[in-house]
Amino acid sequence: METVKRRNAFVQSVDRAITVLELLSRRGWSGVTEVANELKIHKSTAYRLLTTLRDRGLVEQDAATEKYRLGFGLVALASSVTADLDVARCSRPVCDRLAEQTRETVTVAVLEGDDGIILHQSNSGSSALSVSWEGQHTPLHATAAGKIFLHYMPEDQRRRLSRKPLQRYTGSTIVEPAALKEELRASRDRGYWHTVEELEDGLNAVAAPIRCAQGAVVAAVSVSGPAFRLPEESFDEVGGLTVEAAAEISRCLGFRV
Repeated sequence: METVKRRNAFVQSVDRAITVLELLSRRGWSGVTEVANELKIHKSTAYRLLTTLRDRGLVEQDAATEKYRLGFGLVALASSVTADLDVARCSRPVCDRLAEQTRETVTVAVLEGDDGIILHQSNSGSSALSVSWEGQHTPLHATAAGKIFLHYMPEDQRRRLSRKPLQRYTGSTIVEPAALKEELRASRDRGYWHTVEELEDGLNAVAAPIRCAQGAVVAAVSVSGPAFRLPEESFDEVGGLTVEAAAEISRCLGFRV
């Protein structure tokens, strides 16, 4: 019973905090009394909510008036969503064309935490893959896009992930850290990354990095298909088309070489 009460109190606090943010978005600079009256809560509760949000950078306080408004911490949160929306918007026509060029399935993924997540999928009329991967989380070490994220992520994050045992999905999955590191380096020299039946038996993939206006890698575009239709000897040709597609999407995002 006590646990339920604590959970309910936590949910109520979250709801109130969101209501405060919504209030400040409508009214701008507001004082503790105004917030308390609007939410019909005690001033001390409003003060605690505002102070916590201020400490997390979600609201800011004017030193002279002691009033509060939305903070720049919200910009950082919103920018990640905006970036994903921009990637999806820029990718759609390019991926549709690439799918028809390669006659395979094309996906765009972004890094979310320690996984890749599929933002968009384009299927050609002759694609052998009918399942939708949109919204699915994928492992980094066993996917072509994931290898890109591993290569370009901050060193401390890559070092942390390398300390975890890598899951083997097939007999071809690279699970030795040294071998994976060498694979990432060699792929950088080629300009595209690939997998050979490393996530699923009989499934190959090629991927290239997508960059934002500032030059950071924010996503990856991949071509996936059955190994008999996308064999290793086709990787250079398909990889070249994938690199061109990634460059076009990057230009749409504002990247200039």
